[in-house]
Amino acid sequence: MAAPLPTPRPLVQSLTPDAIAVRRDLHRHAELSTEEHRTQRVILEWLQRECLDEVRPMNKTGVTALVRGARPGPTLLWRADIDALPLDEETGLAFASDNGAMHACGHDGHTAIALALATALQRTRERLNGAVRFAFQPAEERVGGAVGMIDEGIMDGVDRVYGLHIWASNPLGDVLVTPGPIFAAATHFRIIIRGRGGHAASPHETIDPVVVAAHVIVALQTVVSRAVSPDETAVLTVGRLEAGKRGNIIPDEAMMSGTIRTYEQHVLDRVLKRADEIIRGVTSAWRADYQFDHSTLPACVNDPEAAARVAAVAGAMFGPERVHQARVTGADDMAYFLERAPGVYFLLGAAPRHVDRVYPHHHARFDFDEACIPLGAELALRIIESETSSDLSDQPTRRNAPQA
Repeated sequence: MAAPLPTPRPLVQSLTPDAIAVRRDLHRHAELSTEEHRTQRVILEWLQRECLDEVRPMNKTGVTALVRGARPGPTLLWRADIDALPLDEETGLAFASDNGAMHACGHDGHTAIALALATALQRTRERLNGAVRFAFQPAEERVGGAVGMIDEGIMDGVDRVYGLHIWASNPLGDVLVTPGPIFAAATHFRIIIRGRGGHAASPHETIDPVVVAAHVIVALQTVVSRAVSPDETAVLTVGRLEAGKRGNIIPDEAMMSGTIRTYEQHVLDRVLKRADEIIRGVTSAWRADYQFDHSTLPACVNDPEAAARVAAVAGAMFGPERVHQARVTGADDMAYFLERAPGVYFLLGAAPRHVDRVYPHHHARFDFDEACIPLGAELALRIIESETSSDLSDQPTRRNAPQA
């Protein structure tokens, strides 16, 4: 039987009501990628009230701030994504969004945890060795928010990077942390089949791109099953197919798009090579032409030393039986931060208790247990204490005096 869940330190407990309130406020007013203007204002107001250093907008709708410790030490970066998804919420929560955007992946929780963490660090900065920079990152769901913040210099002087993702698929208090890849690389692809259109009653006079596309889709299903070792991981999905305007017209073109998920570059290279060979062969047999475009968001690759640190801290806090290794075929642009400095991205179990069904991320009925917010803040504090050799556990919970 798993050990009881730990009780966060008094400082974190004192911050929990406000953190949950801000989570619910952000959830109620969810905003899509690159449109997080209200979200940005809420974050800025919180951080300015707590008198963090260098509080400012970044990458249009993002925010950065710095907690500067009183003693020398490493500079860490804590990242939290802030955007929502284009979904009509069906949770029935009292604070449900009704504007066509929904926090269906826990980003409202990530933001609440990071705000509580920033406040706790600021109020105990006299004993903090080093500094912690915060990246409240926009546009994770559409990708691009991380790159924009990096281009504006957020990684300058950063020694290590940390971030957590709420994970409603696992029980509250589980921690999933893996050395090496934890989130897959996501390759978006588009294939255009170019044939020769004509009347649907005279298909012999055409090169039908719809038929060619159908053969390509079926043939691509052999890439993973016949070109990837069972010891390796790859996913190839065609999720979109478009062709034609009417049923009695054979079009000139058909377009399909989809995604490839891999963890290792050599696997991705092999999948792309084999996919191109298949598309070329099928289109050639049908006397059609093709265009194959693709772009890749890299995998989230954890530094082994940082992953071991998080596993040890989480094991001491929750019990070693709650710490697991896992890989996720989802993708996350936290990858770009991890390319610039060693660090770790880990998952914090947050399955709602006392419900009949737990809905997956990106579902219109997704929800998580808000008890993960103080637990996440406490775990983050312990990780930072471990990294900086600081002891922040017994500090007063006073607010900082307002700056002139």
